[in-house]
Amino acid sequence: MIADSIVAAAGRAEPRPASAVSHGVGLAGLAGVIVWIAIARAYGMDGPYAALVNLLACGIPMIVWSIFVDKVHRRSSTGIDWAAARPWRDTIDVSLVKLAGLWATWAGIALIYATCRFYWEGNFAFAMWCLGTAAPALFLLSIPYVLWLDRYLVEPRDGAWALGAWLTNTARPEPDVIYGHLRAWGVKAFFLAFMLAIVPPGFAEFIQTPTFGILADPVRLANWLITFMFVIDVAFATVGYILTMRPLDAHIRSANPYAAGWAAALICYPPFILMDAGGPLDYHPGTADWTYWLQGYPVLLALVGALLVLLTGIYAWATVAFGLRFSNLTHRGILTHGPYGWSRHPAYLTKNLFWWVSTIPLLSTGSLADAARATLILAAVSGVYYWRARTEERHLSADPAYQEYSAWMSRNAPVPRFFRWIGGR
Repeated sequence: MIADSIVAAAGRAEPRPASAVSHGVGLAGLAGVIVWIAIARAYGMDGPYAALVNLLACGIPMIVWSIFVDKVHRRSSTGIDWAAARPWRDTIDVSLVKLAGLWATWAGIALIYATCRFYWEGNFAFAMWCLGTAAPALFLLSIPYVLWLDRYLVEPRDGAWALGAWLTNTARPEPDVIYGHLRAWGVKAFFLAFMLAIVPPGFAEFIQTPTFGILADPVRLANWLITFMFVIDVAFATVGYILTMRPLDAHIRSANPYAAGWAAALICYPPFILMDAGGPLDYHPGTADWTYWLQGYPVLLALVGALLVLLTGIYAWATVAFGLRFSNLTHRGILTHGPYGWSRHPAYLTKNLFWWVSTIPLLSTGSLADAARATLILAAVSGVYYWRARTEERHLSADPAYQEYSAWMSRNAPVPRFFRWIGGR
């Protein structure tokens, strides 16, 4: 009788809206990362080139899965009609104008990189080496790529074409199309440089960490596993910024048009970061981490370490779920699977919970004033991420698919329902 009731309830469950990304694509990339990391650890390959190979190990399986299993290149959302190839002579003029706009965009990005001194210091120098090394090949490959793809695009006159048409005075495109193009490339330029900069350090740390006796030390084990989760997160995020391509249905539909959205995101990343050491939202002075407060309590150390690993695992899972499409400040398709079936913002939620649990700001190594200050500042940091979440929702809500997903989440997802219960609604 009880079993029949459960089955009946399951049959009445409201179906979740379809996700733009399958589970398989993220799992394929994750398998590639794990295999390469196992090889790198076995042979002690911890250098920057090995870290770059990790990006290939992540990206190539996802490309293969996306094309041959999910067949994303055949989706109408790509804007491509493979059955309606136009002759070269019909699209060559559009393609040349588009290349002019694309190369002008790249030139502007290169000028910003060359002008801003911080891009040539610290880890950012490695990112500049990567981009500088790839630039000639990208320039040459862009020619056959654009000439080929424009023959199949339903509407080849996109943002790059609009900018090229304005620069060459061959047409009068809508300014909003040009602004959208520049915003999309601004996102890619800013965040790809940052992601490339942090790829080698985390990878090297994980590969170099000795594991002898690590199972007997919950703190070492937790920190090692947390590092592993961040290696996965960074690999998927970096690949996502690189592979913004229409044939993979991973192109940027739109970049956030709201200044508040950009402000909320940029203050979380260098060089604008406010949470860094000495910054106005640095909550660390006067505090200590979880290992300091729980030393001498091995069971609590193990439990809190496990919780932190779990939170980091969900955070990484939220990035893996994007597959090829991770990117801040952009719309690249609506995700409804994995942790996004539990919360609209699982990465922000788990990241902030991690900071609260690992720091315990209510406890202070100094005074009660330090504890109060750290608690208030960390609360402000969490407020920044709430602000980011709201600006992202405002951007995505222009898409009916997100409206459907958001409404489904409000009715069915555990985290929104929990907060609604807390608020008495």
